[in-house]
Amino acid sequence: MRLPMPPTDSMFLLGESREHPMHVGGLLLLQPPEGATAEDVRALFDVALTRDDDVAPLWRRRAARSLFTLGQWAWEEDPRFDLDHHVRFNALPRPGGVDELWELVSRLHSSVLDRSRPLWEMHLIEGLADGRYAIYVKIHHSLADGVGAMKLLRRVLTTDPCETGMPAPWGTVDRSDPPKSGVGTAIDLPGAIVRAVRTTATEAIGIVPALVGTVDRALHARGGSMSLSAPRSMLNVPIAGGRRFAARSWSLERLQMVAKAADATVNDVVLAMSAGALRTFMLEHEALPDDPLIAMVPVALRKDKDPGGGNDIGVLMCNLATHLGDPRARLDTVRDSMAEGKQSMVGMSTVSRLAASALGIAPLAVGVLTGNRALPRPPFNVIVSNVPGPTDPLYWNGCRVDALYPLSVPVDGQALNITCTSTDGEIAFGLTSCGRSIRQLHPLLDHLGAELEALEKAHGVSAPA
Repeated sequence: MRLPMPPTDSMFLLGESREHPMHVGGLLLLQPPEGATAEDVRALFDVALTRDDDVAPLWRRRAARSLFTLGQWAWEEDPRFDLDHHVRFNALPRPGGVDELWELVSRLHSSVLDRSRPLWEMHLIEGLADGRYAIYVKIHHSLADGVGAMKLLRRVLTTDPCETGMPAPWGTVDRSDPPKSGVGTAIDLPGAIVRAVRTTATEAIGIVPALVGTVDRALHARGGSMSLSAPRSMLNVPIAGGRRFAARSWSLERLQMVAKAADATVNDVVLAMSAGALRTFMLEHEALPDDPLIAMVPVALRKDKDPGGGNDIGVLMCNLATHLGDPRARLDTVRDSMAEGKQSMVGMSTVSRLAASALGIAPLAVGVLTGNRALPRPPFNVIVSNVPGPTDPLYWNGCRVDALYPLSVPVDGQALNITCTSTDGEIAFGLTSCGRSIRQLHPLLDHLGAELEALEKAHGVSAPA
């Protein structure tokens, strides 16, 4: 008998519908090495596709349920696995710019994955006018979360520009598969609740004060894992199945300089840029709420007792101060809100932090699982996630990785997701939205750039040459 998959995985299958696809994605842009072209990159993949026996086990397994699994979803190897079904070639129409790329990726990200097969697709995209080669991958959230999907891509990359003979992204590598991460481009809404409930029986004594404190902070509008002050906004509406995606990169050094001048963190600057962009965007649509928007922010909190160890994961609600017109004041408010939220978790156990975080996102998670899409008030207005990446350049068979953009999972009541990743001195903002609710993302990207300039001016910082 096959063992059922963990509830944290199966719930993404249970909560999925045509109007609510539950996959995450990533977009990789490769610059061919000197003397090579995009056609040479295509030839490398052509060779890889002939090795249909070189596919990692993760990419071969499909979701199935039957009497033998007692009606529960379980993983099994697909006996008729067909690599050609999962790896597909696409070409951009002329002129082959980023606008055409965003349009294609938006369309690809909108369709639901075929549940009779392993739940992933990889699209190899040629025709970019600048000579680069693009790879778009989408993978069901039950198989990997947002960060897990990005790590799957990074497994086949190297910092050595001269290394060759590297496997395709779906191939087997010597390194083991990366574990799932709690901080992702999509939030593990049901998983956080399940893990918290599973531990409450033995650790209720520590959890109860944490939950009481979380509610008390929310009632008094102080920073923490829960908010009761998020206003209704144009972002918090029922969504459809269509998706829109757009992305842009900025120099990470620019954000670091602003952060240093403001005594803030790079993540604070990311949030302030998002706040300013949303404020301008909503003013243009005459839809800015009087009360400030609230962002849900996954954060990594290092254990005090193990300064050299791993990170604890928590969820904080951040006041974006969108009611303020001064960019400096917005960043100050964001910085103080995040600092206050982090301070609220000091002294909590990992389980208590998890329980407090689950409490903050519980209303949205219940809606996803039960299909009850009508929330009287949003628990937060937008998800903003920042996942730091490697500082060194990455390569695949000599091709330099110019960008690695994340794509996320909008859910009902949350029509926009802002996720950032950093690679090789650049920070990439990936915006994923419901195509019916927010059709145009390019203005938001323009506003992000304008807000970064405004923050530099407000803090007397000059952008590096």
